[in-house]
Amino acid sequence: MTDSRYALIIANDRYTDQGLKKLKAPAQDAAALERVLHDPQIGDFEVEVVHNASADLMRRRIQSFFNDRRRADTLLLHFSCHGLKSESGELYFAASDTEPPLLAATAVASQFVRGCMSGTRAGRSVLFLDCCYGGAFSRGSASVRASGEVNVLESFAKDEPAGGRGWAVITASDSMEYSFEGHELAENSAPRPSVFTHAVVEGLETGEADIDADGNVSLDDLYEYVYRHVREQNPHQTPKKAAELQGELHLAHSRRGGIKIVAIASPSALQAALHSDDFLTRQGAVTELCHRLQRPELPVAEGARQHLGEVAHDEVQPLADLAAGALSEIRLAPSPDRLDFGRIPRGSTPPKQSVTMQGPPLARHCVVQPKQPWLRVDPTRSGLEVHVDTAAPGHLSGDIALKGVADESVIHVEAEVTPADEDGPTKPEPHASNDSTTPKPRPEDKRRTVVIDPSRIPPEPKKPPKTTDEGTDRRAPSRRAPALAGAALALAVTAVAMLVLAIQTAGVAVMERGDEGVYGNVEDNISEHGSLTPLIVCLITGAVALVVGAFARHDLGARREHYTRRAATGTHTLTSVAKGMAIPALILAVLAGIAYLVGSPYW
Repeated sequence: MTDSRYALIIANDRYTDQGLKKLKAPAQDAAALERVLHDPQIGDFEVEVVHNASADLMRRRIQSFFNDRRRADTLLLHFSCHGLKSESGELYFAASDTEPPLLAATAVASQFVRGCMSGTRAGRSVLFLDCCYGGAFSRGSASVRASGEVNVLESFAKDEPAGGRGWAVITASDSMEYSFEGHELAENSAPRPSVFTHAVVEGLETGEADIDADGNVSLDDLYEYVYRHVREQNPHQTPKKAAELQGELHLAHSRRGGIKIVAIASPSALQAALHSDDFLTRQGAVTELCHRLQRPELPVAEGARQHLGEVAHDEVQPLADLAAGALSEIRLAPSPDRLDFGRIPRGSTPPKQSVTMQGPPLARHCVVQPKQPWLRVDPTRSGLEVHVDTAAPGHLSGDIALKGVADESVIHVEAEVTPADEDGPTKPEPHASNDSTTPKPRPEDKRRTVVIDPSRIPPEPKKPPKTTDEGTDRRAPSRRAPALAGAALALAVTAVAMLVLAIQTAGVAVMERGDEGVYGNVEDNISEHGSLTPLIVCLITGAVALVVGAFARHDLGARREHYTRRAATGTHTLTSVAKGMAIPALILAVLAGIAYLVGSPYW
C-alpha cells in the first residue's frame, strides 16, 4: 500500500428545502465507513467526515482535500446524499442548503469535483458515489418530471487527471430513480437505506471482498463484491465503475488474510454420534474431534474445527467447555511477539531473528504480512525468520500482521540503524559491512505476503538422543504416567470382576439358605461359597486403582514437559475410565458388606 492514505466522507441527510426528502442512510453509513477505513488493520486511512454541510463548506473541504498532495498519496472521496440533475443535464450533489431552482449557486457541481481530481498531485484518487439521482426544477413548475438518465460516469470520465497517476469512480447506480412533482419528491420514490455503502463496509470489514484471497482488497475485488451484493439485494440497481489506473490499487487489508482451507468433513458416523441422544456417545464424538483437530492434515483439522465450533455454541456446558478448550489451542501464539534488534550499523548484513509459532499444525498455519517496507519475513519449520533492511539510518518501528484460521496477531519490531562510522554496541560484520557484492533485498521481497503452511515444510532429520553420563536419555519422553494409568485401569477392571463374582456367589448362598428352612444359617452358606473373599478383594483393588490413578495425574501435572501430547491425552483417558469403574464398584461393595453385617443375624 502507499505511504499516505486519506479519505473524505460527505454525508447529507437533512435539507432545508422541503422538496428534498430526508434520507435515512447517510449518517449511519458514514459512521460505519469511517470505522473500517480508519481501522489500521483494514483501511489505515486518515478519515474526515463532513455531515450536513452547506454547499460553500463542501466545496472548501473538497478542494483542500485534493490540494497539497504527493504522488505517494491515495485519496478516497465518498458522497452519500441526493444527486440532482439540472435542466441542462449537469449533475450536482445536494448540500444541506441546496435550493433546486438555484443548483449552480447552492449545490456542488460534478464538474467542480472532477476539476479537483484532475488537478491533484496524488497518485491515486477514488470516488464513491452513493447518491439518489433526480431532476430538480423550480418550485413554480408543477408536476414536471425529468427525462433521460443521469450519465454519472460520463460526468467524470471526460478528462484524464493531469497530475496524478490514476483515478477511479464507482457509483451505486447510473440511472434516474427519483423524480420531482412540483417541489416535492414523488411518494413512490421514498428513499431507502443504502445497500451500496453497506456492501462496501461489509466487504471490507469481513474480508469477503478479498475475492482472489491474496490478503488485500483491491479496487477490482471490492467492485466485484459490491456489484454482486447490490444486485442480489436489489435487481433494479446496478453499480457502475470507470477507471484509469496504472497497476493494482489496494484499498484495504483483508481480515481473511488469504487463509483458505477446504475442509474435509468428519466421517458420517462421527457426525451422527454428535447428534445422539446419549450423552456419553456425544462426549466420545467430541473427544474424537479434539484428536482430529491436532492432525497434520490441515483439511481434516479444519473440518474438526468447524464441528467443534458448533459444539461450543450449541451443546450443554460440559461438552461446550471441552470443545472451547480444544479450539483455544489453535489460536495464533508467536513467541516472542516483540523483537528488538537494537543498534545496527547502516549497510551491514541484514540481521535476522527467529519467531516460533506454538500449537498444533492448524494453529501454525497463517498468512504473514509485513506492514513496513524495511521488513522481510521468511517461513521456517518452527515459525518464521524476520529480517531488517539496514539501507537507511534512523529509528525503525513496525509491525508484522499474522492472520490465522481462528484469529489474528501482531509481532512488533524495533531497530535503530546507525551511520556506518558511528560506534555502537553492535559492530558490523567485517566481511559484510561494505561488501558491494552482498545482494540487497528487493522492495517486492520485503513487502511480499508469506504463507506458513506446516503441512508443506519437510521434517528435520532425526538426531540421536542426548544422553547423560549414566547413559539415560533426558529428552526421551517419560512413560511413567501412562504406565500408572494403565495399572489403575487394570485394577479397576479387577475390582469390577471381583464385585460381580461376590454378587454371584452371594446370590447362590442366599438361595440355598432359603431351601434349608428354619434350620439354615446364611453365614454358613456364604462362608461355604467364599463370597466374602472377592468382596474384600474388590474393596482393596478399587481403592488402589483410585490411588494409582491419582498418582499418575499428579506426575503428569508435575512433569508435563516430559510427556508428549499423545501420552498426556492417553493418561487422562485411562485414569478417567479407571475412576469411572472403580468408584461405582467400591460403592456397591460397601453397600453389600453393610447388608451382610446387618442382615446375617436374621437369616
